[in-house]
Amino acid sequence: MRFLPTDEQRDFARSLDAMLTAADTPAVARAWAAGDPAPGCALWARLGAAGVFALAAPEAYEGVGPLPVELAHALVESGRHAVPGPLTETVAATALLAGLAARGEPAPAKRLLPGLVSGDTVATLAMADVSPYALDPDAAGPVFAVDGEELRLAPGHEEIRVSADPVRRLARPAPGGELLAAGPAVAAAARHARDWALLATAAQSLGVGLALLDRTVAYAKQRTQFGTVIGSFQAVKHRLADTLIGLEFARPLLFGAALTFESGDLAAAKVAAGEAAHAAAATALQIHGAVGYTEELDLSLWLRKARPLRDAWGTPSWCRAQVLAAPGQGPASVRDRRAGRDRRAGRDQREDGD
Repeated sequence: MRFLPTDEQRDFARSLDAMLTAADTPAVARAWAAGDPAPGCALWARLGAAGVFALAAPEAYEGVGPLPVELAHALVESGRHAVPGPLTETVAATALLAGLAARGEPAPAKRLLPGLVSGDTVATLAMADVSPYALDPDAAGPVFAVDGEELRLAPGHEEIRVSADPVRRLARPAPGGELLAAGPAVAAAARHARDWALLATAAQSLGVGLALLDRTVAYAKQRTQFGTVIGSFQAVKHRLADTLIGLEFARPLLFGAALTFESGDLAAAKVAAGEAAHAAAATALQIHGAVGYTEELDLSLWLRKARPLRDAWGTPSWCRAQVLAAPGQGPASVRDRRAGRDRRAGRDQREDGD
């Protein structure tokens, strides 16, 4: 299995990094949190033009995918730059419509996918049994709502609630609305969409964690205490090293899951990236000290993302349960693998004795 990115994937990530750096995404995120989505929608259109949303859609609907590895690279960059908006939900909605088309329900995809793929449309998605709150429905065009075996276009949304991250605005979809599809195909496509949501959330979490680490290392190199930069203190070095190890352990899980696209692998990547980003936030807050609490510091944009992303579309406990429930990962399977290793070890010892 190949975990290293190709030259094309590296170039794609670098181009997105340059574009998002020039876009001043912290200012865009602050405007989004203040209720002004215009700069965010303009940036959204640029992401669409760069082909980000096309990565989750098949060529039959103006996409270039599905290409989950390339999408993971793109969303790591979005996390590193604190891009606002329902990125995960738009990716999941794209996968949901494509999944419906693959299961004999092409009408919603023909009607709605081109706008999502191009970036002209900001969409959000809620699933009653998974993620009942839609993210940023006040800024989104279509609000997709899945309830059991029904997919509807919600006629609006209920009261907006601000999460721990003020850039993330949540609301339940209004009941009713146009019925787009119904039946077992909807439930199957929704499971497929959730897998894409796990991948997208994990990638953003990894990007958030990397941004927090980069900013904290830079701060530790210039902040002095007792006439010495704090980055030279052993305790600070150890804390930063632990943070880096957590993020670097999550990275191969993320891209390995993007290659296999197995539900258990995606859940493992989600929990690893989410926990690593959450630990990076704790490290950043501790090393920055009191200044880390201030909203004026751009660091707060990433600090407040880590916890909501860790829990979105699958809490750590849910993800761990999915990993254990995956084929070959349950307690009995673990015992079988251990027994197999013991048998091999015994055979090797006997052969050595011969």
